[in-house]
Amino acid sequence: MVSVDSLLERADSLIVDRPRVVIGAFLVLTLVMAGGLGQTATQSGTDQFIEGNEAQEALDEINEEFEGTTFATDTGGTTLIQRSENVLSRSAMLRMLAVQERAQAREDLRVVGTGSAASIVAQTIDPSATTLAAQQRVIEDASAGQIDDAVRRADDTPGFRSLLGEDYNPTAASAGATIGSLTHEVPSGLSGSAGQGGSSPLTSIQRDVADIADAVGSDITVFGSGIISGELSGVVGDSLAIVVPAASLLIFAFLVYAYRDPVDLLLGVVSLVMAIVWTFGFMGWADIPFGQILITVPVLLLAVGIDFGIHAVNRYREERVEGREAKPSMRTTTDQLLVAFFIVTGTTVLGFSANGLSDLPPIRDFGIVSAVGIVFTFLIFGVFLPAAKLYADELRESVGLPSFGQQPIGSEGSALSGALGAGVTVARRAPKLFLILTLVVSSGAAAYGTGLDTSFSNEDFLPPEEMPDYVEGLPAGLAPGEYTVTETINFLEDEFQSSEGGGTVIVYVRGNLRQEDSLEQLYRANEDPPDIIVAEDRRADAQSLLGVIDSYAARDPEFAALVERNDLNDNGVPDDNLEDVYDALTAPDSPVRDQALRFITEDYSATQVRYTVEAGNSDAAVVDAGDELAGRVREGGVATGQTVVFKAIQDTILLSSLTGLAAALVATALFLMFIYYVIEGRPSLGLANLVPILVAIALLAGSMRFFGVPLNALTATIFSIAVGVGIDYSAHIVHRFAEEFDETDDLYGSLDATVQGTGGALLGSMLTTSSGTAVLVLAITPILGQFGLVIALSVFFSFLTAVLVTPPVMVVWHEVTVA
Repeated sequence: MVSVDSLLERADSLIVDRPRVVIGAFLVLTLVMAGGLGQTATQSGTDQFIEGNEAQEALDEINEEFEGTTFATDTGGTTLIQRSENVLSRSAMLRMLAVQERAQAREDLRVVGTGSAASIVAQTIDPSATTLAAQQRVIEDASAGQIDDAVRRADDTPGFRSLLGEDYNPTAASAGATIGSLTHEVPSGLSGSAGQGGSSPLTSIQRDVADIADAVGSDITVFGSGIISGELSGVVGDSLAIVVPAASLLIFAFLVYAYRDPVDLLLGVVSLVMAIVWTFGFMGWADIPFGQILITVPVLLLAVGIDFGIHAVNRYREERVEGREAKPSMRTTTDQLLVAFFIVTGTTVLGFSANGLSDLPPIRDFGIVSAVGIVFTFLIFGVFLPAAKLYADELRESVGLPSFGQQPIGSEGSALSGALGAGVTVARRAPKLFLILTLVVSSGAAAYGTGLDTSFSNEDFLPPEEMPDYVEGLPAGLAPGEYTVTETINFLEDEFQSSEGGGTVIVYVRGNLRQEDSLEQLYRANEDPPDIIVAEDRRADAQSLLGVIDSYAARDPEFAALVERNDLNDNGVPDDNLEDVYDALTAPDSPVRDQALRFITEDYSATQVRYTVEAGNSDAAVVDAGDELAGRVREGGVATGQTVVFKAIQDTILLSSLTGLAAALVATALFLMFIYYVIEGRPSLGLANLVPILVAIALLAGSMRFFGVPLNALTATIFSIAVGVGIDYSAHIVHRFAEEFDETDDLYGSLDATVQGTGGALLGSMLTTSSGTAVLVLAITPILGQFGLVIALSVFFSFLTAVLVTPPVMVVWHEVTVA
């Protein structure tokens, strides 16, 4: 079995004796990995999180199988939002129909279906007006009185009210807002969901429809998943255009201070770039799509890479200022730091890999990519950077070039050294009392943090309705584009809750609907609905095929007779020869064909029932009501709708966060105990190493609640990240202490040497990383700003607990295990 010392000796020989070979090999590997950069696809928005969700799968089937359901996040549909003094006036309805007709006439827009309140009104006046052109003629020829009367009669048509805003008044035949729809036939697999980052054909289609709407009149806004995709794609680029320059300047400034030498600074920056190129090149070769959550990976690589780089250079300088030659100094540096880096890498990989247990695909991808990226960072900063540093110093000495700032950070006697020694001072005077106070504070923070909210919505990924003030002063090159999606979504939620799914529960029923009691089941399911469902006379006010049957029977005697013949219990619901009833509803010449196909598939294998939820209810209450209604259908209904889907993902986010944290802590504890047993013969050092991390996590949870940061698609990963990144700080101190203690057997002297030798590098790493990540709060996308804040807090707390809590912990550890 190969020993640790043997492995270190081989690494030392490679780095110190053959630095040019190492440099050449790493540059070649960089070129190979760079070849994968252009092969990375992109993802954005909420759709990347919904794979495998039963409610979303049901919603997708509804959107694919039923006509006219484009408002339930149908990725093949366009919504036309009309706002005017009265959208039910002759002129407003003609504008809506004109936009739909012009869009339908263009073959490249692939319009295969339309729907609007104007169309329903026109067909109420003349049922034979089945084309958009005929409907426009009907509206043009009708008198004002006929139009008003038709609106009042259309009020009984299923789905008519859902197309009109909150101020709809059937008596006055007026409304201030309405929505129409266009259904597009697009190639399979290219439906243009909001998660495709603008790569959908619907993006260009909906922009062309917007041009048509602008030409017809200014009161119609075009909205849909293609528009959302375009803005999602743009907002990521605009956010990075603001954040990257600011972060780069801050990080560069701190790196200049940390390295204080142009050659060392260049090597550090090159190493960081290589780590990012390797990681994203790996994504391309592994066919892992780039989603918004993976924007955080470079931040994490910078956090670990900056730490590794500063430690490597700082430790090397410690040896050099003692008058030692370059090669012996680098050999000592790599002997010590390769072990420390390996410990940090192992624990960080375990922390990040814990996200692989998540049921959400983007979080699993994040776990894989971040873990692989940290391994790359270890290789680059543990092998390439020392070799490059040694070669650069030898070359510089051979040609007589001067070096700068070779004094290590936080050297003995400096003001910084005194400040960093606060933890050692506490450890000398009252370590147990300090740890008790720490336990009380961290327990309180953890208890407070249990009240963290969980969030998942489209708005998390979109820019705010109103841009921050600082955006207004940006120069033209950095100023973001114009974003309207958030304002549009807010308007739709306020005016058309049921159409956007926020106020709707959909029960999707699959099975043979020709069975005689299929419609009776739907009828009975509406009796005594849950309290939060809108109802009248103890029956749910639901939109379903039953409403279409009632409406058609009321105006067509022949169809009414068909229903009556097959209604065995005289409740108005057919329960015999159902196929004949469906055939009559969906016949090509049926005036209610389009309405019927909104609620039943053409092969009669599925139907949907839409229930409106009263305002002011929690997502959990909506989900419970949906499950109860779905359970009433013997065929096996599935509750769905945007609220149901997003609540399921919220629950998954919370579970992912807790599962990831538990797995990261357990795996990290076992790894640390094992590694310290192997290298020091003292597995208890692994548990001592974990104490500062637990304190940092507790403080982080409390801070997140205090600052109002919820657990969302990005921040759900923060606790496992806090374990991975936090170990970076405490592991350096514990490992350095163990080495110093092995040499001197002096407890407090070892702690002083550790803080003086390692604390300064940790401080430089913390300042660089936390300031660089905190700049994410400037991002236009709220979710990125929140993630930047919590990463900065995580790094700060990890540093703070490492230098303040670890020394007292080591004193208590010494009393328990050594003394």
